Order: sequence, then C-alpha cells, then structure tokens
Amino acid sequence: MSRRALTTTAAAFAATAALLLTACGGGDSQSDDIKGADSGSSSPSASASASSAAHGVKRPVIKLPSSFQLTFQNWTSSDPDEQAVLNDGKAQLRAGYAAIIENKPDGGDALAFYDTEAGLSQDREWIKSYTGKNVTVIGELPVFDPQATLFAKKTKAQLRYCTDESNAQTKNRKTGKVVGNPAGTDPQVAYVVTMQKSEQGVWQTVSTNSKRGGCS
Repeated sequence: MSRRALTTTAAAFAATAALLLTACGGGDSQSDDIKGADSGSSSPSASASASSAAHGVKRPVIKLPSSFQLTFQNWTSSDPDEQAVLNDGKAQLRAGYAAIIENKPDGGDALAFYDTEAGLSQDREWIKSYTGKNVTVIGELPVFDPQATLFAKKTKAQLRYCTDESNAQTKNRKTGKVVGNPAGTDPQVAYVVTMQKSEQGVWQTVSTNSKRGGCS
C-alpha cells in the first residue's frame, strides 16, 4: 500500500500504492506504502497548519474520517523554520489521503495548495492508483521519525519520515473487500520529500521518494 517513488517522474508515483494494491492486482512488492495519518476520532477530524498565523496565509481545512487514522508521532521541532516544514508536510500528506478517500483523482483543492505543479502531477498518478481500482484506504497509519532540513537560504527543504503499514488496508468501494500487505512484507517505509517555499510562505511538495524497509 505504500507510496513508492524511486524517481521524480509520474511513473514512479503510479507505483505508490502498489503493495496494498498488489494483493488485488498490480504493483511492486519491493517498495510501496500508505503515506501519512492523523489520530482519528469518532468523527472526521479537521487540521490546519500551525504556521498559518506566522505567514498570514489561510490554509485549507482537511478532513479525514475515523475509518482512516493518520497518527503523527513526535511531529515537532524547537526550530520554527523546521516546524513550518513539518506542518506543511503533514498537511500535504493528509490532503493526499483525503483525496483518495473522497475519490478525487485530480487531488482536490487542498492538495493543489500544498503541491507544486510537478508535485501535483506526480501525486495525481499516486491517487489514481487507488481511485482507478475503485478502492479507498482504511485502518491506521503511524507517521514517525520526522526530520526537516532547510537549505538554499531557507527556500528549499528536505523532509524525511517513516510510516508503518501494519494496520492499514485498502477497501473496495463496491464489494467491501479489505486487503492488506502480503505476508512477509516489511510494513515500514521510509520517505524523502523535496519541498520548496512558495511566494506566500507555504512549503510545497516537489517530489517524493520512498524505500520499503528503509526505516531504522
């Protein structure tokens, strides 16, 4: 189910959801995962970046149902610049899964807000790897060990994190069939996200690469 991306091309993102989808046809068993999760409750949760006040930019509200919980563990930094990267990276991940759950192949307005043009093109291929098979995501996806690094006079950044797909699955919208990763698959996936700061001060995703089993 992981979001596999070994290059920055759209084809790389097409393999993103592969593992979970492999069980029902298609995908690569070496590297795939579910990107992102917020701790869910009995009702949909809304999230807005904490950096919105600092930049004076109104962030889109992103809602995820309780059936899919993205839990961001220790997603904080004492450095305000790093925290801004973490905040927008978290929101971008939530926006991507919200698009899958809402069956929006184009990604929706929230994802467009947090992606560059190149990033959105790639993410649409990732989303379509779910929507094209008429499946959504359910369960719980912890996102942990975040590390934000800024460079180029704090206009570009790299965000690293890991996910654990042990309790995440796909569910067919029509049949209700639930599928998880194949037995023996490493549930942990490491991600490296390239980001750049927009003129409005929003950290937008340019590309995402991942490696299954790449977490310590």
